[in-house]
Amino acid sequence: MIKLRTYVFMDSLQPQLAEYLATVSQGFLPVPGDACLWIEVSPGMAIHRLTDMALKATRVRLAQQVVERAYGSMVIHQRDQSDVREAGRMLLSRLGARQEDRESCRVAWQEVIRGITPDHSVLINRQNRRGSMILPGQSMFILETQPAGYVVYAANQAEKAARINLIDVRAVGAFGRLTLSGSEADVDEAAQAALAAIENPAGI
Repeated sequence: MIKLRTYVFMDSLQPQLAEYLATVSQGFLPVPGDACLWIEVSPGMAIHRLTDMALKATRVRLAQQVVERAYGSMVIHQRDQSDVREAGRMLLSRLGARQEDRESCRVAWQEVIRGITPDHSVLINRQNRRGSMILPGQSMFILETQPAGYVVYAANQAEKAARINLIDVRAVGAFGRLTLSGSEADVDEAAQAALAAIENPAGI
């Protein structure tokens, strides 16, 4: 029995998120503007079967695959949205599932911290080497979700909504974590967009 944990479709990867995903990708690197589908299932080993189906049936490229005992996830992308949409439809059909069968997203933590101090920003930057750097005086939004994959969609929608810096996007494991920074007004707007996104995740 394969359980669908996360299923999110992104019509157009935003520039910062696309570049961030490329830093952790083990496969074909996504570029800004690509359509993207993030799927997470349980048990983890089942993701191999789904990956095989998607790659053989469509022209999508595999950006990342993570296989843990409990959870397995994959990221597929293609410039043409129709290929990604078709892969999603086919995978849902093979699972005997609908998009609505995915787990609902639970917000485990959310917070905006305003006027970050130099000591705090330096430590954050040392811990997060793949995204942008947070600067002293900026505001910071942090979000933790369960399942993990939803933070990718939250990050994409936040970047669409406001001029922010993407600091960290961790979408593997039991919980997903998103950190972004910017001016107070932009961070407030981005946080609102991120929370709205995971309340109603886009799909096919």
